[in-house]
This record gives sequence, structure tokens and C-alpha cells, in this order.
Amino acid sequence: MSANAGGRAAIPNATGGTGRNGLAKIQTNKKADGICHDDSTPPVKAQTIDELHSLQKKKSAPTTPLDGIQSPFAQLAEDDRRKQQLQSISASLASYTREIGPRVVRGDPARSSETPRHVSHHEITPTISVSDSSLKFTHVLYNLSPAELYEQAIKYEKGSFITSTGALATLSGAKTGRSPKDKRVVRDETTEGELWWGKGSPNIEMDEHTFMVNRERAVDYLNSLDKVFVNDQFLNWDPENRIKVRIVSARAYHSLFMHNMCIRPTPEELENFGTPDFTIYNAGQFPCNRYTHYMTSSTSIDLNLARREMVILGTQYAGEMKKGLFSVMHYLMPKRGILSLHSGCNMGKDGDVALFFGLSGTGKTTLSTDHNRYLIGDDEHCWGDNGVSNIEGGCYAKCIDLSREKEPDIFNAIKFGTVLENVVFDEHTREVDYSEKSVTENTRAAYPIEYIPNAKIPCVAPQPKNVILLACDAFGVLPPVSKLNLAQTMYHFISGYTALVAGTEDGIKEPTATFSACFGAAFIMLHPTKYAAMLASKMEEHGATGWLVNTGWSGGSYGSGSRIKLAYTRKIIDAIHSGSLLKAKYTKTEVFGLEIPSEVEGVPSSILDPINTWSDKKGYKNTLIKLGGLFKNNFEVFVSHKIGKDGKLTDEILAAGPRL
Repeated sequence: MSANAGGRAAIPNATGGTGRNGLAKIQTNKKADGICHDDSTPPVKAQTIDELHSLQKKKSAPTTPLDGIQSPFAQLAEDDRRKQQLQSISASLASYTREIGPRVVRGDPARSSETPRHVSHHEITPTISVSDSSLKFTHVLYNLSPAELYEQAIKYEKGSFITSTGALATLSGAKTGRSPKDKRVVRDETTEGELWWGKGSPNIEMDEHTFMVNRERAVDYLNSLDKVFVNDQFLNWDPENRIKVRIVSARAYHSLFMHNMCIRPTPEELENFGTPDFTIYNAGQFPCNRYTHYMTSSTSIDLNLARREMVILGTQYAGEMKKGLFSVMHYLMPKRGILSLHSGCNMGKDGDVALFFGLSGTGKTTLSTDHNRYLIGDDEHCWGDNGVSNIEGGCYAKCIDLSREKEPDIFNAIKFGTVLENVVFDEHTREVDYSEKSVTENTRAAYPIEYIPNAKIPCVAPQPKNVILLACDAFGVLPPVSKLNLAQTMYHFISGYTALVAGTEDGIKEPTATFSACFGAAFIMLHPTKYAAMLASKMEEHGATGWLVNTGWSGGSYGSGSRIKLAYTRKIIDAIHSGSLLKAKYTKTEVFGLEIPSEVEGVPSSILDPINTWSDKKGYKNTLIKLGGLFKNNFEVFVSHKIGKDGKLTDEILAAGPRL
């Protein structure tokens, strides 16, 4: 290259031609068809921008292999299957005053070019000839993938954002927790004698008519929308006892939440899903009518066990769906001789299984998550003839003050596909501040269980070897560990004790006893003694041992004593897992009659008997008697319920309580 007289660089040209301003002249080669082409890359195979967009996504491969050679009948079978699927969804959304389901089509209404040709509606004999909802289409977004649900949430749901780790941050609206006082259960001829009603029970009654009023309100709201999300999924990893559930909702947030929390069907299982065993109608953005009988607010969560349906009005908190289904399992599983449990579960490499029960703050999640053991599940399980199975397909973890150092597995699970509820994040970097409570202290993460590295898939395990009841005793009088006989296990299981620290008027803090029957009173359907009797029966049949582990205070109550070190508690749990604690020598305590070991490897023997850690012996005895009295007062509500014809088992349970 050389410079000319004007100072400009002369660009060599193979053809000898020069364009304007000294630039090389563009040369084109004329093809046989008379059209000039850019030969650098092949031309794209699209004539319009819409065609180009259609090339971006390929069709999903057939999910079920077809036997023999492909033929026109294969497509016909696929068409029939899709039509039946849409008819099933239309039937789920049918109004029982009009007795007609909406005209449903699959696909996003915003993408008219993608709307399939299949249109279905369910019809019996309409009592009203026509309605607005029967004149419109309801688009069904069926079992969308997380990526598709992200797109829906971000585009259409205000308050949805992608965080720096790839999780979907959402808001649950005015309700940031469950509304147990607004939960209702239909009381009919069957449930009248089966369920636990009255004092202490979480089951607040409603009649069939009121349920149908609320169901109609929810269905009408969902049918008025341009689109609804439908999830067909499973509960219970035991294939012989799994339950098919259908969730109809109005928000992508709810659909993704349930995608994570329920068991996700394979494509083959989805094709043969058929009619669901239980259906949820989540119309949480729409309130109930407060003038309706049994309604006390604009929120109502209604269960109809005979119809196998649940209706949600007036709350967008996704946890209502999870716990509502847990209540259903607490009703259905015992009918099959399967015990439903609010517990964590893990398994050692040799197949030894442990169940962990405990209320909030007892360390259930921390102690059941052990890198040396497989995680079966963190919250809901079934114990049947085949062993233990997780009810869910995901985990619902608290996020307040979450850190990589304290809970690395949960922290690392918050990535693409995870739902983050009500968290606060930096508006620019989208980094979440887990210490922030501006929206609520009840911030949560919902993610598939396979996001935990040591999760066992499928989430099933052999018969349990140990049943561990956790209590954070802020009174400081329960031993760090004690071995329980069957009657004691039943007594403490029914009691569901822990202690919280509450502020008093003059600013002095003192422990407050909290009891929750079966460590999950808000979700049980039958009388607690029925679950306790099943627990004792299965423990006796399979030789499981019961343990009471105190993760709370030692050397005095809260304010004077100190919290038992987590390292000591872990050593105790390790000794339970290994079986070495069964070989220890035991002595009995006063009042509660608990058997405490003389030694545990790695734990100072001086703390094993709580009286040794108190300098004020009189104060210890007074506090012990006080706690025993609280147990007795709490248990009064269960005394009148007799198990069996002679009530002998009830007497044994009562005898296992504290003796004052």
C-alpha cells in the first residue's frame, strides 16, 4: 500500500477499478439466474420475519415411541390424545350451574400463530343456554417448562425479575404467609365421623353449598381470563401410592412453584395422565364474597374431600397449595395404612434411615441435611409397607439470613428454575439481600429436590431405623438426648413441643412453650392419637428407636444458660445413626422419666444430665415442674379420645407423660 499525492492510501484493486473517494470498487459475480448473491454464508430459509422466528424453535420430539412403522394413523392417535386431554381440562373448569366447560385451546393467546387447531369443551345438558364465557376461548398453558414460565412471568406479572444467580424473584401480594384461620373443610356425612373437629383442631367446618358457591366464583374467574396455567403432576414417590394432581392457576409464579414442589411426570407419564385424583383451583387474585356463610375475611382456602377439590380465593401465597395438598395426603394415606409425616428424612450409605421431626427453630433442616448421608426429603413423607417415600418433588426453604457459609446446599440451589418469594434485591446487580425484611421475614425459595447434590432420586428409602424428635427447649431442663420407649414416643409426638423466646412488657425475655400436635397441627386431618398409634405400630413392626433431642438451652433457661453447641448435637445425631448410642448405659430423669446416656463420644458427659449444668438446683427443679405442668395442660385436649375399643393404648400414652 502506498500514499498518493493527496496523502490518501491507494487500495490495490485486482480488477484495476477504483470507486469514489479512492475506495475499491465493489465487484459482483453474475450467476446463471441473473441474480447477484452474497456468497459469504448460505441464505436463511425464511421469506418473512415470522418464518425466521419459527425456525428458532424446533418441534419437540415424540415423547412416546410408536411401535412399528410410522403411518397416518400415528398422527390421528396423537390428535385424539390431545383432544381427550383438552376435554379433561374443560371438564375440570366446568361450571356446575351452567354444567358446561369453557372452550379451551392450547397455546399462548399472545402468539396467535401458535394456537393449535384442537378446540374442546365439556358439556352435559346446559341449564342456561349461553354465557359470555361459553362464547370465548380459554387458552391453556399446559405443563410449561421453567424457561417458558420465566417468559410469562417477566412479561405479564409485575414484580417478577431474574436475580443475579438466575432464580425468578416474585411477589405473593398482600399475603406473605399462610392464612390458617381462613382454611375451611367441608363437613359432610363422611367427614363428620372421620376428621378431627372441635377444640384444638385445625379443621374449621363449612357446608357443601358454601363450597360450591366459592368453587363457582373461582371457576368463573379463571374462565374469564384469556389464559390459565394447568399443571398435571404427582404426589408421593412410591409408585404404588402416588396421587395424580391437577393445579389450575392464573399466574406463572404459581405454575412454576408447583412445577418445583410436586413430582414432575415424564413425557410418557404425562401422555397417559388421564383424570386427576385431586384438583386445585387457584383463583387467589380474586377475593371471596365476605357475605357468604362461613367467610370471615376476603380470603378462603376450601377443601372438599368428597369432591377431591380445593379452592383458593383472596391469597396469592403459593404455600397454600403445598400445604393444602399435604392436608389431603394426611387424609388419603392413612386410609391405605400409610402414615403421613411432617418430617425430614435422610439415609446413610449402608441404608440406615432416620426421620427428623421438629418445629421451626429446632434444627430439623440443618440436622437432616448431612453431606455424609443421602437426602430423601426435607418436609413431607409417607411411611408404608415399602419404606419411606417423599411426598414432594422439591424443597421450600426459608431464606431469611441465608448465607453460603451457613447453608451452602440451599444457597447453591438458588439458580435458574428456583422461585424466590418476596426477597429484596439490588435494583442494578439483582443480587439478593437475604438479611432484608422489607417485604416480609418469611422469604422463601422453592426448587426441585435434585438441586441438592446428595438428594437420592427417586426419593424412596427402606424402613426407618431411628425416629428423632427435636425440641429447642429454652427452659433448659430437657437433656441433650434421651431414648424413648414407644409410649413416650407417642406422647412427645402428639405434644409436638418446642419453646420460643418472647419479649414481655417490662423488656425481660423468657421462654414460651409452643405445642403443635404431630409436629404439624395445622395440616393434620384426623385426631393426633390416630397418627401416633400408626407411628408406634410401624416402629414396633420394624424395630425403630425413638429419641428426644434437645437443641435448646443448658445450664439454665434462656438468659442465664447457654445454647447447646451445634457440634455436640451433631455428635449425638452421629451416635444415633451409627447405633453406638444404643449400647450406652442409661439412667432415668425426674418428672419426665427420660432415659439419658452416661456418655456420648465427642460430647462432655457433664452436660448429658441437665441438673449437673445448673448451679441453682432449686431453680432447676422448679423450672422442670413448671414445664411438666405445661405439657399436662396441653395434653388435656387429647385425654378424652380413646384409641381402640378398651382405650388401653390411651392410658399407656398418658402414663408416659410427666409425673408431678
